[in-house]
Amino acid sequence: MLALVNGDYQARGNSLTTVSGEEALLQRILMKLTARRGQFPFMEDFGSRLWALGQLRPPQRQAAAEQYVTEALADEAGLTVDSVTLTEEGGTARLTAIVSTAETTLTAEVTLQ
Repeated sequence: MLALVNGDYQARGNSLTTVSGEEALLQRILMKLTARRGQFPFMEDFGSRLWALGQLRPPQRQAAAEQYVTEALADEAGLTVDSVTLTEEGGTARLTAIVSTAETTLTAEVTLQ
């Protein structure tokens, strides 16, 4: 899998950097959490609905965030969503999802506008 940094492919000399293993899994998770669900033709189930959190009342957002993360990662075999934390400050929200496989635990952090 090609390495992404802030949405851009990461160059290494005249080629592109690749990632594998845990790093590739974390990159896939971040892509699924940040992409808008339903925006990719022929991949209607790719992405999340986290972009819609701002349309909900503040007391509803934490539960919705947990649901949206679980929904976005449902097709990752062997992956369990352990916890989802949503913190809001000003007009920005920060989501932290802790996920695990049989071999490892990963932390994915996403900033939402």
